[in-house]
Amino acid sequence: MKGNKMNLKPLHDRVLVKPMEAEEKTASGLYIPDTAKEKPMKGEVVAVGTGKQTDDGKTVALTVKTGDKVLYGKYSGTEITIDGTEYLIMRESDIYAII
Repeated sequence: MKGNKMNLKPLHDRVLVKPMEAEEKTASGLYIPDTAKEKPMKGEVVAVGTGKQTDDGKTVALTVKTGDKVLYGKYSGTEITIDGTEYLIMRESDIYAII
């Protein structure tokens, strides 16, 4: 993402998140094999939509913004690959917190 412009713009209340790398080792120093690593539940927001549309046609701005580090559900979003990099696209409501 650095140096080049993201060509993907999420619609409405959707957010594009780049997951952080899974932990390589445990707190006690044991290395975790790739097959045992859990899906990361933290990531960085790289693009946001314009906001949620209400029933009366108004747009409610999103709380998260590009660059925010966020926590999200383990199975949230849809995995996509852009230029060889994995991303998740999800609704803002799938994000639990900004870190």
